[in-house]
This record gives sequence, C-alpha cells and structure tokens, in this order.
Amino acid sequence: MRKLTWISTALCLALAFSACHDEKKAKNFNQKTTLDDNGVKFVMDAHEAGLTEINAGNLAEKNSKNPRVIGLAKMMVADHTAAGAELDTIAKNNLVTVADTLTGMHKQMLNDLSKKAGADFDKAYMQMMVDDHGKVIDLFHHAQENTNAALKNYSLKISPKLQVHLDSAKAILSSLK
Repeated sequence: MRKLTWISTALCLALAFSACHDEKKAKNFNQKTTLDDNGVKFVMDAHEAGLTEINAGNLAEKNSKNPRVIGLAKMMVADHTAAGAELDTIAKNNLVTVADTLTGMHKQMLNDLSKKAGADFDKAYMQMMVDDHGKVIDLFHHAQENTNAALKNYSLKISPKLQVHLDSAKAILSSLK
C-alpha cells in the first residue's frame, strides 16, 4: 500500500510539473499595443485608404470601358490587396485592431463615384486616384519617421508603389481631358 501511495504521489507531481511548463502560453488580454499613437493612427488610416482603393478599383473594373482605366484599376486592386495583407500582419503583431468597414467620408466618395457612367466615371475615378494617392503618400512619408521598425520598413517598401500609382493616375487623367 505504501508503494502505491509513493507511486501515486510521484505521478501527481510529474503531471503538475509538466502542466506548469507547458509551451503554450495563454493570451494576456491586458497587453497594450507596442505602437505609439502616431503608429496606430497610421495603421488605421492606411488600412482604410487601402480598402477605399480596392473598392474603387473594383468599381472601375465594372463601370469603365477605357482599357487604361481598367488596367490601372486592376493594378490598384492587386497592389492594395497585397499591401493590406502585409499591414494587417503588422497590426496583428502590434495588437492593433482594424475595421473592415469604411468611414462616412470614404463611403460617400464611393457612392458618388458609383452614380457616374462613361467618360464622367473615368474622369471622376482618375481624379479620385490622384487626390487620394497624394494624401496617402504624405501619410506614408510621415510613417517613415516612426520608431517601430516594422512600420517604418513597411512604409519605405510601399511608398514607391504609391508613387507609381500617382504618376500613372496623373498620366491617364491628363489624357482624358
């Protein structure tokens, strides 16, 4: 009987020890983001800008008949989808929650755009791309000063693509007038 008690005790201690040294860690819901306020604002603003470009690009693919406009729209959707996935990873790694919905201003822009057709649509879409990319490029330049390395590197990586988008949009817009 004494032998059975020692074996039972040893087994209980072994199980308790293994449970305490489990490699899986519980989530700490009290953790805070590792980004400063500017970093969080950048993630939120860049995420929404990307969603807007994707939605506008999808709209242009459906509504435009101009091959140059459609080509740019496809590039916008592809590039902003890839950039958005990368930004979502940075957000997740830094405990920032982003919404997959647009704010009133961006919703209204897309709503106004969806009411246009033909050449009016093409001009409005291209003007939207020029205006939005000018603002987004400024946003990304400010993010390059952020102390978070992942955010800074992301901004440095994506900025040249945004400049290509802006230059392409300007060229197409000038050809439409």
